[in-house]
Amino acid sequence: MAPDFAAERREMVEVQLRRRGIRDERVLQAMSAIPREEFLPVGVRHRANADEPVDIGSNQTISQPYMTALMAEVLRLAGDETVLEIGSGSGYGAAVLGALARQVITVELIDELAEFARQNLARIGADRNVEVVCGDGSFGYPAAAPYAAISVAAGAPEVPHALFEQLSDPGRLVIPVGERVDQELRVFWKRGGRMESRVVTLCRFVPLRGGNGWH
Repeated sequence: MAPDFAAERREMVEVQLRRRGIRDERVLQAMSAIPREEFLPVGVRHRANADEPVDIGSNQTISQPYMTALMAEVLRLAGDETVLEIGSGSGYGAAVLGALARQVITVELIDELAEFARQNLARIGADRNVEVVCGDGSFGYPAAAPYAAISVAAGAPEVPHALFEQLSDPGRLVIPVGERVDQELRVFWKRGGRMESRVVTLCRFVPLRGGNGWH
């Protein structure tokens, strides 16, 4: 019997997100509406709404649903922003951000994943305001800067300075920072030329690769 993805998705939103403290109704609505299974390789689609990261190939993963929701929520998007995402993966995170913002630029280092993300976004019609760029996201994407919000879906040894420079003022940046395996998810906000931050939670992301990432 084929999985009932819609029912699984409703349960995921209620149990994994709402009951764990995700309160932004726009984030909950986006994750209720976007078919997460469309962003996974066919062989692992049955795990689409599982409470865990899922392998998407090329030693990369699609984040646990709760982490995707939490990162989107702390950006406090109103709908009129241009957002930069680093680490497109399969495109799911960009689809969620695209439902919350005016425009999303998502940068992926691995050619095959960038194309996978484009296909997935186009298949569900989420490419209307999401552009996938293949490149080194550790340097950001200056061509469309500044960004009201930046979301980094890979763990960095420190915050790349280029991302601070490309963040608008005021603006928000969410990024996992720490060691290769274990990090702190931190949110930074720029106000009057100054940066402040706080730790959101502990986390475990794949390493940020590229010139300003892990070598």
